[in-house]
Amino acid sequence: MKNKVKISFGTTGLFDLSKEFLKSKTSSVFILVDSNTNKFCLSNFISKTKIKNYQVIEMHAGEEYKNIKTCEMVWHKLTEKGADRNSILINLGGGVVCDLGGFVACTFKRGIDFYNIPTTLLSMVDASVGGKTGIDLGSLKNQIGIFKEPKEVIIDSNWLKTLPQEEIRSGFAEMLKHGLIASASYWCKLKKINLLSISNLSKHIKPSISIKKRIVSKDYKEKNLRKILNFGHTFGHAIESYFLEHKDKKKLLHGEAISIGMILEAYISTQVCRFPFDSALDIKKTFNKYFPKMMFKSEEKQSIISLLSHDKKNDRGKINFVLLEDISKPIIDVNVGERLLNNAFDFYES
Repeated sequence: MKNKVKISFGTTGLFDLSKEFLKSKTSSVFILVDSNTNKFCLSNFISKTKIKNYQVIEMHAGEEYKNIKTCEMVWHKLTEKGADRNSILINLGGGVVCDLGGFVACTFKRGIDFYNIPTTLLSMVDASVGGKTGIDLGSLKNQIGIFKEPKEVIIDSNWLKTLPQEEIRSGFAEMLKHGLIASASYWCKLKKINLLSISNLSKHIKPSISIKKRIVSKDYKEKNLRKILNFGHTFGHAIESYFLEHKDKKKLLHGEAISIGMILEAYISTQVCRFPFDSALDIKKTFNKYFPKMMFKSEEKQSIISLLSHDKKNDRGKINFVLLEDISKPIIDVNVGERLLNNAFDFYES
């Protein structure tokens, strides 16, 4: 990996943060929050870190605000508040805050340092680690972005106490994915969890991050191996985008969308990669245990399939999937015909 990021676990990293700023040439500290983390996390963060002379920038909460308009607002606020190239941006929040805040920091005055303090399970095991920053283009997920590691990521599972159950469940989907692509034993361990409580999940955060770090360290810019982290995301991002662009429909959380994507792509794996059908059924049963099943109308399926053409892994007009040959044996860059895409929905809904 080009730039090895420091990852701290527990509250120690928070306690040491202000000391780190005193040692460095930091001129000013800005904390990016959304409306949720401003309300539930900011005061606790300040009391633990003892940071002084900070300034807060608040954005709206939600994937629909992960766009260039929000970036412009944050850039303007940084400018108005006197930020310079030695300023620091602390991203205190979930995946949207970490992704967008990282992108803002990378582009403000051609780059200022930033720290990720993930407050959701999803951002702890996924968005805050790996050096991807970015925003959506309209409803299309993560089309604009830069690879750049934060100065530090500080993981403290105590933030999970502020989350509703659906947010916990959303992050758990990414943890299950880590098992499916990299560790059969980890997959088996996770799927036995019946109650998605903080105490049951906290001990698995570090192993999930270790899996992602190991993959990213071998392929930072996602030319090859790192693509396996996108299992379930080709369909999942298309599903998420579809519900984002249709304001009359209830939007899906990222984990809710990729859980469907993993079931769909597990079925396709049985048809293309000889993935055992029993394993695909097990994946479907596991995700249905945690996530409510959805039914898609015919026109919704076609709209979702048409959105696949915008996936970042595509090459020369071909839609490329990450599929499974077996549990923990993924295959990248697999081209799939449209008939199988429709059949996958039949498998999911059956």
